[in-house]
Amino acid sequence: MAVTMSLTDPYLAAFDAFAKATADSEPAWLRKVRTTAMGHFQKNGFPTLKDEDWKHTNVAPIVRSPFAFDPLAEFFFNDTAPTEIYTFGVLKCSQLVFVDGRFAPKLSYLRWLPEGVRVGNLHEILHFDPKTLEHDLGKVATVERHPFAALNTAFLQDGALVHVPRGRVVEEPIHLLYVSASQDPPTVSYPRNLVVLEEESQATVIESYVGLDRGAYFTNAVTEIRVGSGASLEHYKMQRESEASVHVSNTALVQGRGSAVTSTSFDLGGGTVRNDIRTLFHDEGGSLALNGLYLLHDAQHCDNHTFIDHSKPNCTSVEQFKGILDAKSRGIFYGKILVRKDAQKTNARQTNKNLLLSQEAFADSTPGLEILADDVKCNHGSTVGQLDENAIFYLRSRGIDEDAARTLLTYAFASEIINQVKVASMRIKLDQLVLSRLPGSEAIRESL
Repeated sequence: MAVTMSLTDPYLAAFDAFAKATADSEPAWLRKVRTTAMGHFQKNGFPTLKDEDWKHTNVAPIVRSPFAFDPLAEFFFNDTAPTEIYTFGVLKCSQLVFVDGRFAPKLSYLRWLPEGVRVGNLHEILHFDPKTLEHDLGKVATVERHPFAALNTAFLQDGALVHVPRGRVVEEPIHLLYVSASQDPPTVSYPRNLVVLEEESQATVIESYVGLDRGAYFTNAVTEIRVGSGASLEHYKMQRESEASVHVSNTALVQGRGSAVTSTSFDLGGGTVRNDIRTLFHDEGGSLALNGLYLLHDAQHCDNHTFIDHSKPNCTSVEQFKGILDAKSRGIFYGKILVRKDAQKTNARQTNKNLLLSQEAFADSTPGLEILADDVKCNHGSTVGQLDENAIFYLRSRGIDEDAARTLLTYAFASEIINQVKVASMRIKLDQLVLSRLPGSEAIRESL
């Protein structure tokens, strides 16, 4: 059942005006993608707590908030945003920066890239060379059952394209940095990323979502990823939005034969956060490592939904999410692994562990397997608990005060995910960010 349809009226009216204004300037295939997405949104409306996939996250306060969006407004390039504090120190990388969903060319730069590799902003490509996007844009992410993905698709204007041709290896990371600032009234942005790795190619892509201040705004992001046969992708997503903001993201991934993907996400900010990650093994022999860490305090709410579709045989997935929850925060993990009938020789593992630092923090954990094949190795599990008092006592007996002991054990819990990051500068930054949010961390930070 959907939220009262009157709440969707502003979006429908904005889309009608948008569609009329762009009818003569956009290719037919893009108009069809937009119209189809808006049709699903109009049919389904916004989800409610009665929807199984949304029973832990109430979107009513979000959709009733006056988040302003004018798709016909002129682009304004804020080239003065202080983005240095949101980068990764001495990391050598190509970087595209977007401010309030709009590309900021003076803050962006490209280092040397192999021949044929294309890294650019979607608005420019849609205007000058839309044919190159027709095969992939809107084809990986599904909009039938997710209204926020449908809205992003209907109103998509800007974002990033990363296209790596067959056999090319991009040695340096590509950083996609989305910066948002509060305004009056609060605004919504619709970042869109398309990452395509052709056969036997390699790349590292980092998505960052950050807030310039502590005010309210809404980020509704969609990332589509297609990884070809034998290709290898390192993908990271770091979310550090304002704690008065809303962050909703959809990541859709399709893997080809023998491809290898590692995707790791970090949620350190946001007031209300919802992440949907859907992956599909489109051919045999693929491998996926899917990791996540959410570190919450105050009244933060973070809802992670993952779905791994083993549709082909001889594929491997290892999924590990960890949550650290303090104060009155709430963390949700809902994961499902589907092993289809013909997906023999599947090897799948799923784990969710949650550490509660206060009596009022709350964790929901629902890992799940649906196995329709008979020759598989699959397991899943979850834990929710507090710090081991015996371990705290042991550290205190060695001269470490209680706050430092708790911080040390909490950091050790998080480090298993942080250490999955292969980009050294990013890993160092994560260490600093995680420790800065933990009490008694001064002595530990000095020792790192």
